[in-house]
Amino acid sequence: MITIIRRILSYTKPCRKELAGMLLFALIGTGLSLYVPILIGDAVDCVVAAHQVDFPALGKTAVILTATIVISALFQWLMSLCTNRLAAHTIRDLRCDLFSHLQHVPLRYIDRQARGDLIGRAVSDMEIISDGFLQAFTQFVTGIFTILGTLILMLTINIPITILVVILTPISLLVAARLTHLSRASYLKSSDARGALGGLTEEMIGSQKVVKAFTYEKRAEERFDAYNTELQRAGSKATFLGSVTNPATRFVNALIYAAVGLCGALAATGNISFIGVISVGQLASFLTFANQYTKPFNEISGVVAELQNAAASAKRVFAVIDEPAESDDSHLPELQNCDGTMALSHVKFSYLPERPLITDFNLDVHSGQRIAIVGPTGCGKTTLINLLLRFYDVDGGEISVSGQNIAAVTRDSLRSCYGMVLQETWLFTGTVAENIAYSRPDATREEIEAAAKAAYADGFIRRLPNGYDTILTEDGSGLSQGQKQLLCIARIMLTDPPFLILDEATSSIDLRTEQRIQKAFEKLMAGKTSFIIAHRLSTIKSADWILVMNQGNILEQGTHDSLMEQAGFYAKLYQSQFADADAASE
Repeated sequence: MITIIRRILSYTKPCRKELAGMLLFALIGTGLSLYVPILIGDAVDCVVAAHQVDFPALGKTAVILTATIVISALFQWLMSLCTNRLAAHTIRDLRCDLFSHLQHVPLRYIDRQARGDLIGRAVSDMEIISDGFLQAFTQFVTGIFTILGTLILMLTINIPITILVVILTPISLLVAARLTHLSRASYLKSSDARGALGGLTEEMIGSQKVVKAFTYEKRAEERFDAYNTELQRAGSKATFLGSVTNPATRFVNALIYAAVGLCGALAATGNISFIGVISVGQLASFLTFANQYTKPFNEISGVVAELQNAAASAKRVFAVIDEPAESDDSHLPELQNCDGTMALSHVKFSYLPERPLITDFNLDVHSGQRIAIVGPTGCGKTTLINLLLRFYDVDGGEISVSGQNIAAVTRDSLRSCYGMVLQETWLFTGTVAENIAYSRPDATREEIEAAAKAAYADGFIRRLPNGYDTILTEDGSGLSQGQKQLLCIARIMLTDPPFLILDEATSSIDLRTEQRIQKAFEKLMAGKTSFIIAHRLSTIKSADWILVMNQGNILEQGTHDSLMEQAGFYAKLYQSQFADADAASE
């Protein structure tokens, strides 16, 4: 945990002013608060006996005491202000580091993680770190100043009783340390359970249509209850152990306070000579100092639970930040003069070493060709696209574009050569125009509207309440699946890349709309090298070359007519998928 705390504290370096201000105000505020017991002792000593009160001295002391309390409160507020700013800036920078690193980790890592868990680390875990860090940091700083200050002041009043307090105080620390050790594992388990619950919740809420369609509600609730129960058990145990720490240390410190009061009273009455003589006012001051001396130990032990929880959350956050990023390619040259040619030579790839997928893939692609990729589910079609874009790197062999090995050029320059329309639509919260211009943020309104017209999306866009300025939500609520796909197609219409990837791009569009889209695609694909993953008759038959894949290998390749003449694997696929369509058209 010490390593994690040090790492969090390293994020405070840019906030040196807030840190210095917090320390200064804490020192002044704590010093003034320690002056209060001295003034109270002086006030007590002003009362000598019955009807023997030094009212002028008492009044003066009361005025000074009031001013000291007010000024101390002011500096305590300034310290809290600096601490809040320090915590806010620290968590902001930590959250930025996390999000920035997520943009650079390999896609392989993202695919292995539950999205809800990653979201939880960036949001809820950050809040836990902020709360625990803020509370703990404040208590530790003020606690250290208070302990040192009270120790010095107690020594000036009575050395023997001070030594007694110092000897008994470690008992409180030992109790707190033991309980802290017991609660650490529970807080780690609680954080992991919270992340798992967040992942399940995001999964179920994001797939409500599927959940309801398969009447999965009851089973979803059972899974949620199981995760929730695990979180409840781990959280209850951690909370119990954390809540025991403060009462236990308070009990020990109460015993210390009682011992100090007893010894001080005996010394004030002259019954214990070796302790020395102490006045009633000094005893009152000493008892207050003793209470202030032990109070930081109570407070520190009280925030240990928050600190443990924050450390557990920080461990989850740093686990993401420490995940190796994609190899740095800033020193590599950019891909130049992309002419639309490509070659794959003896490419090997597998997601898991024990399960080979693509074993020996070879392909030569000429500029302007339209390559259709067909095959059964899991044959490697989408995997091939991931390799072309370097979302994943090949395990063996080489992929070259325009005669340049894609591993020897920057990823950004490679990916800028591709335009991609996927089966799964993706929109973000923003206007229709902003969603279309995602591929080219600097596009003019005229260019955006021209792209929408080319994708046959202009008509329904203008029927929206505010046309191109209509605000869309992340899931595109209010639009049909086909309309959302048209917006994604318009997005790619706005760019002019040498390569196109159409991964089931018209799968969510009705046949009539697809015919219109195909006309737009004909213009879009003119002179461009296109990779088309689709199963519909019109898309496959119009391709210049068809690759038939199965289990990561190319079984057959050629034109539609030549493959049908071979009466092989493709012919069987065609007959099973499109025979009915041909019969209907006839």
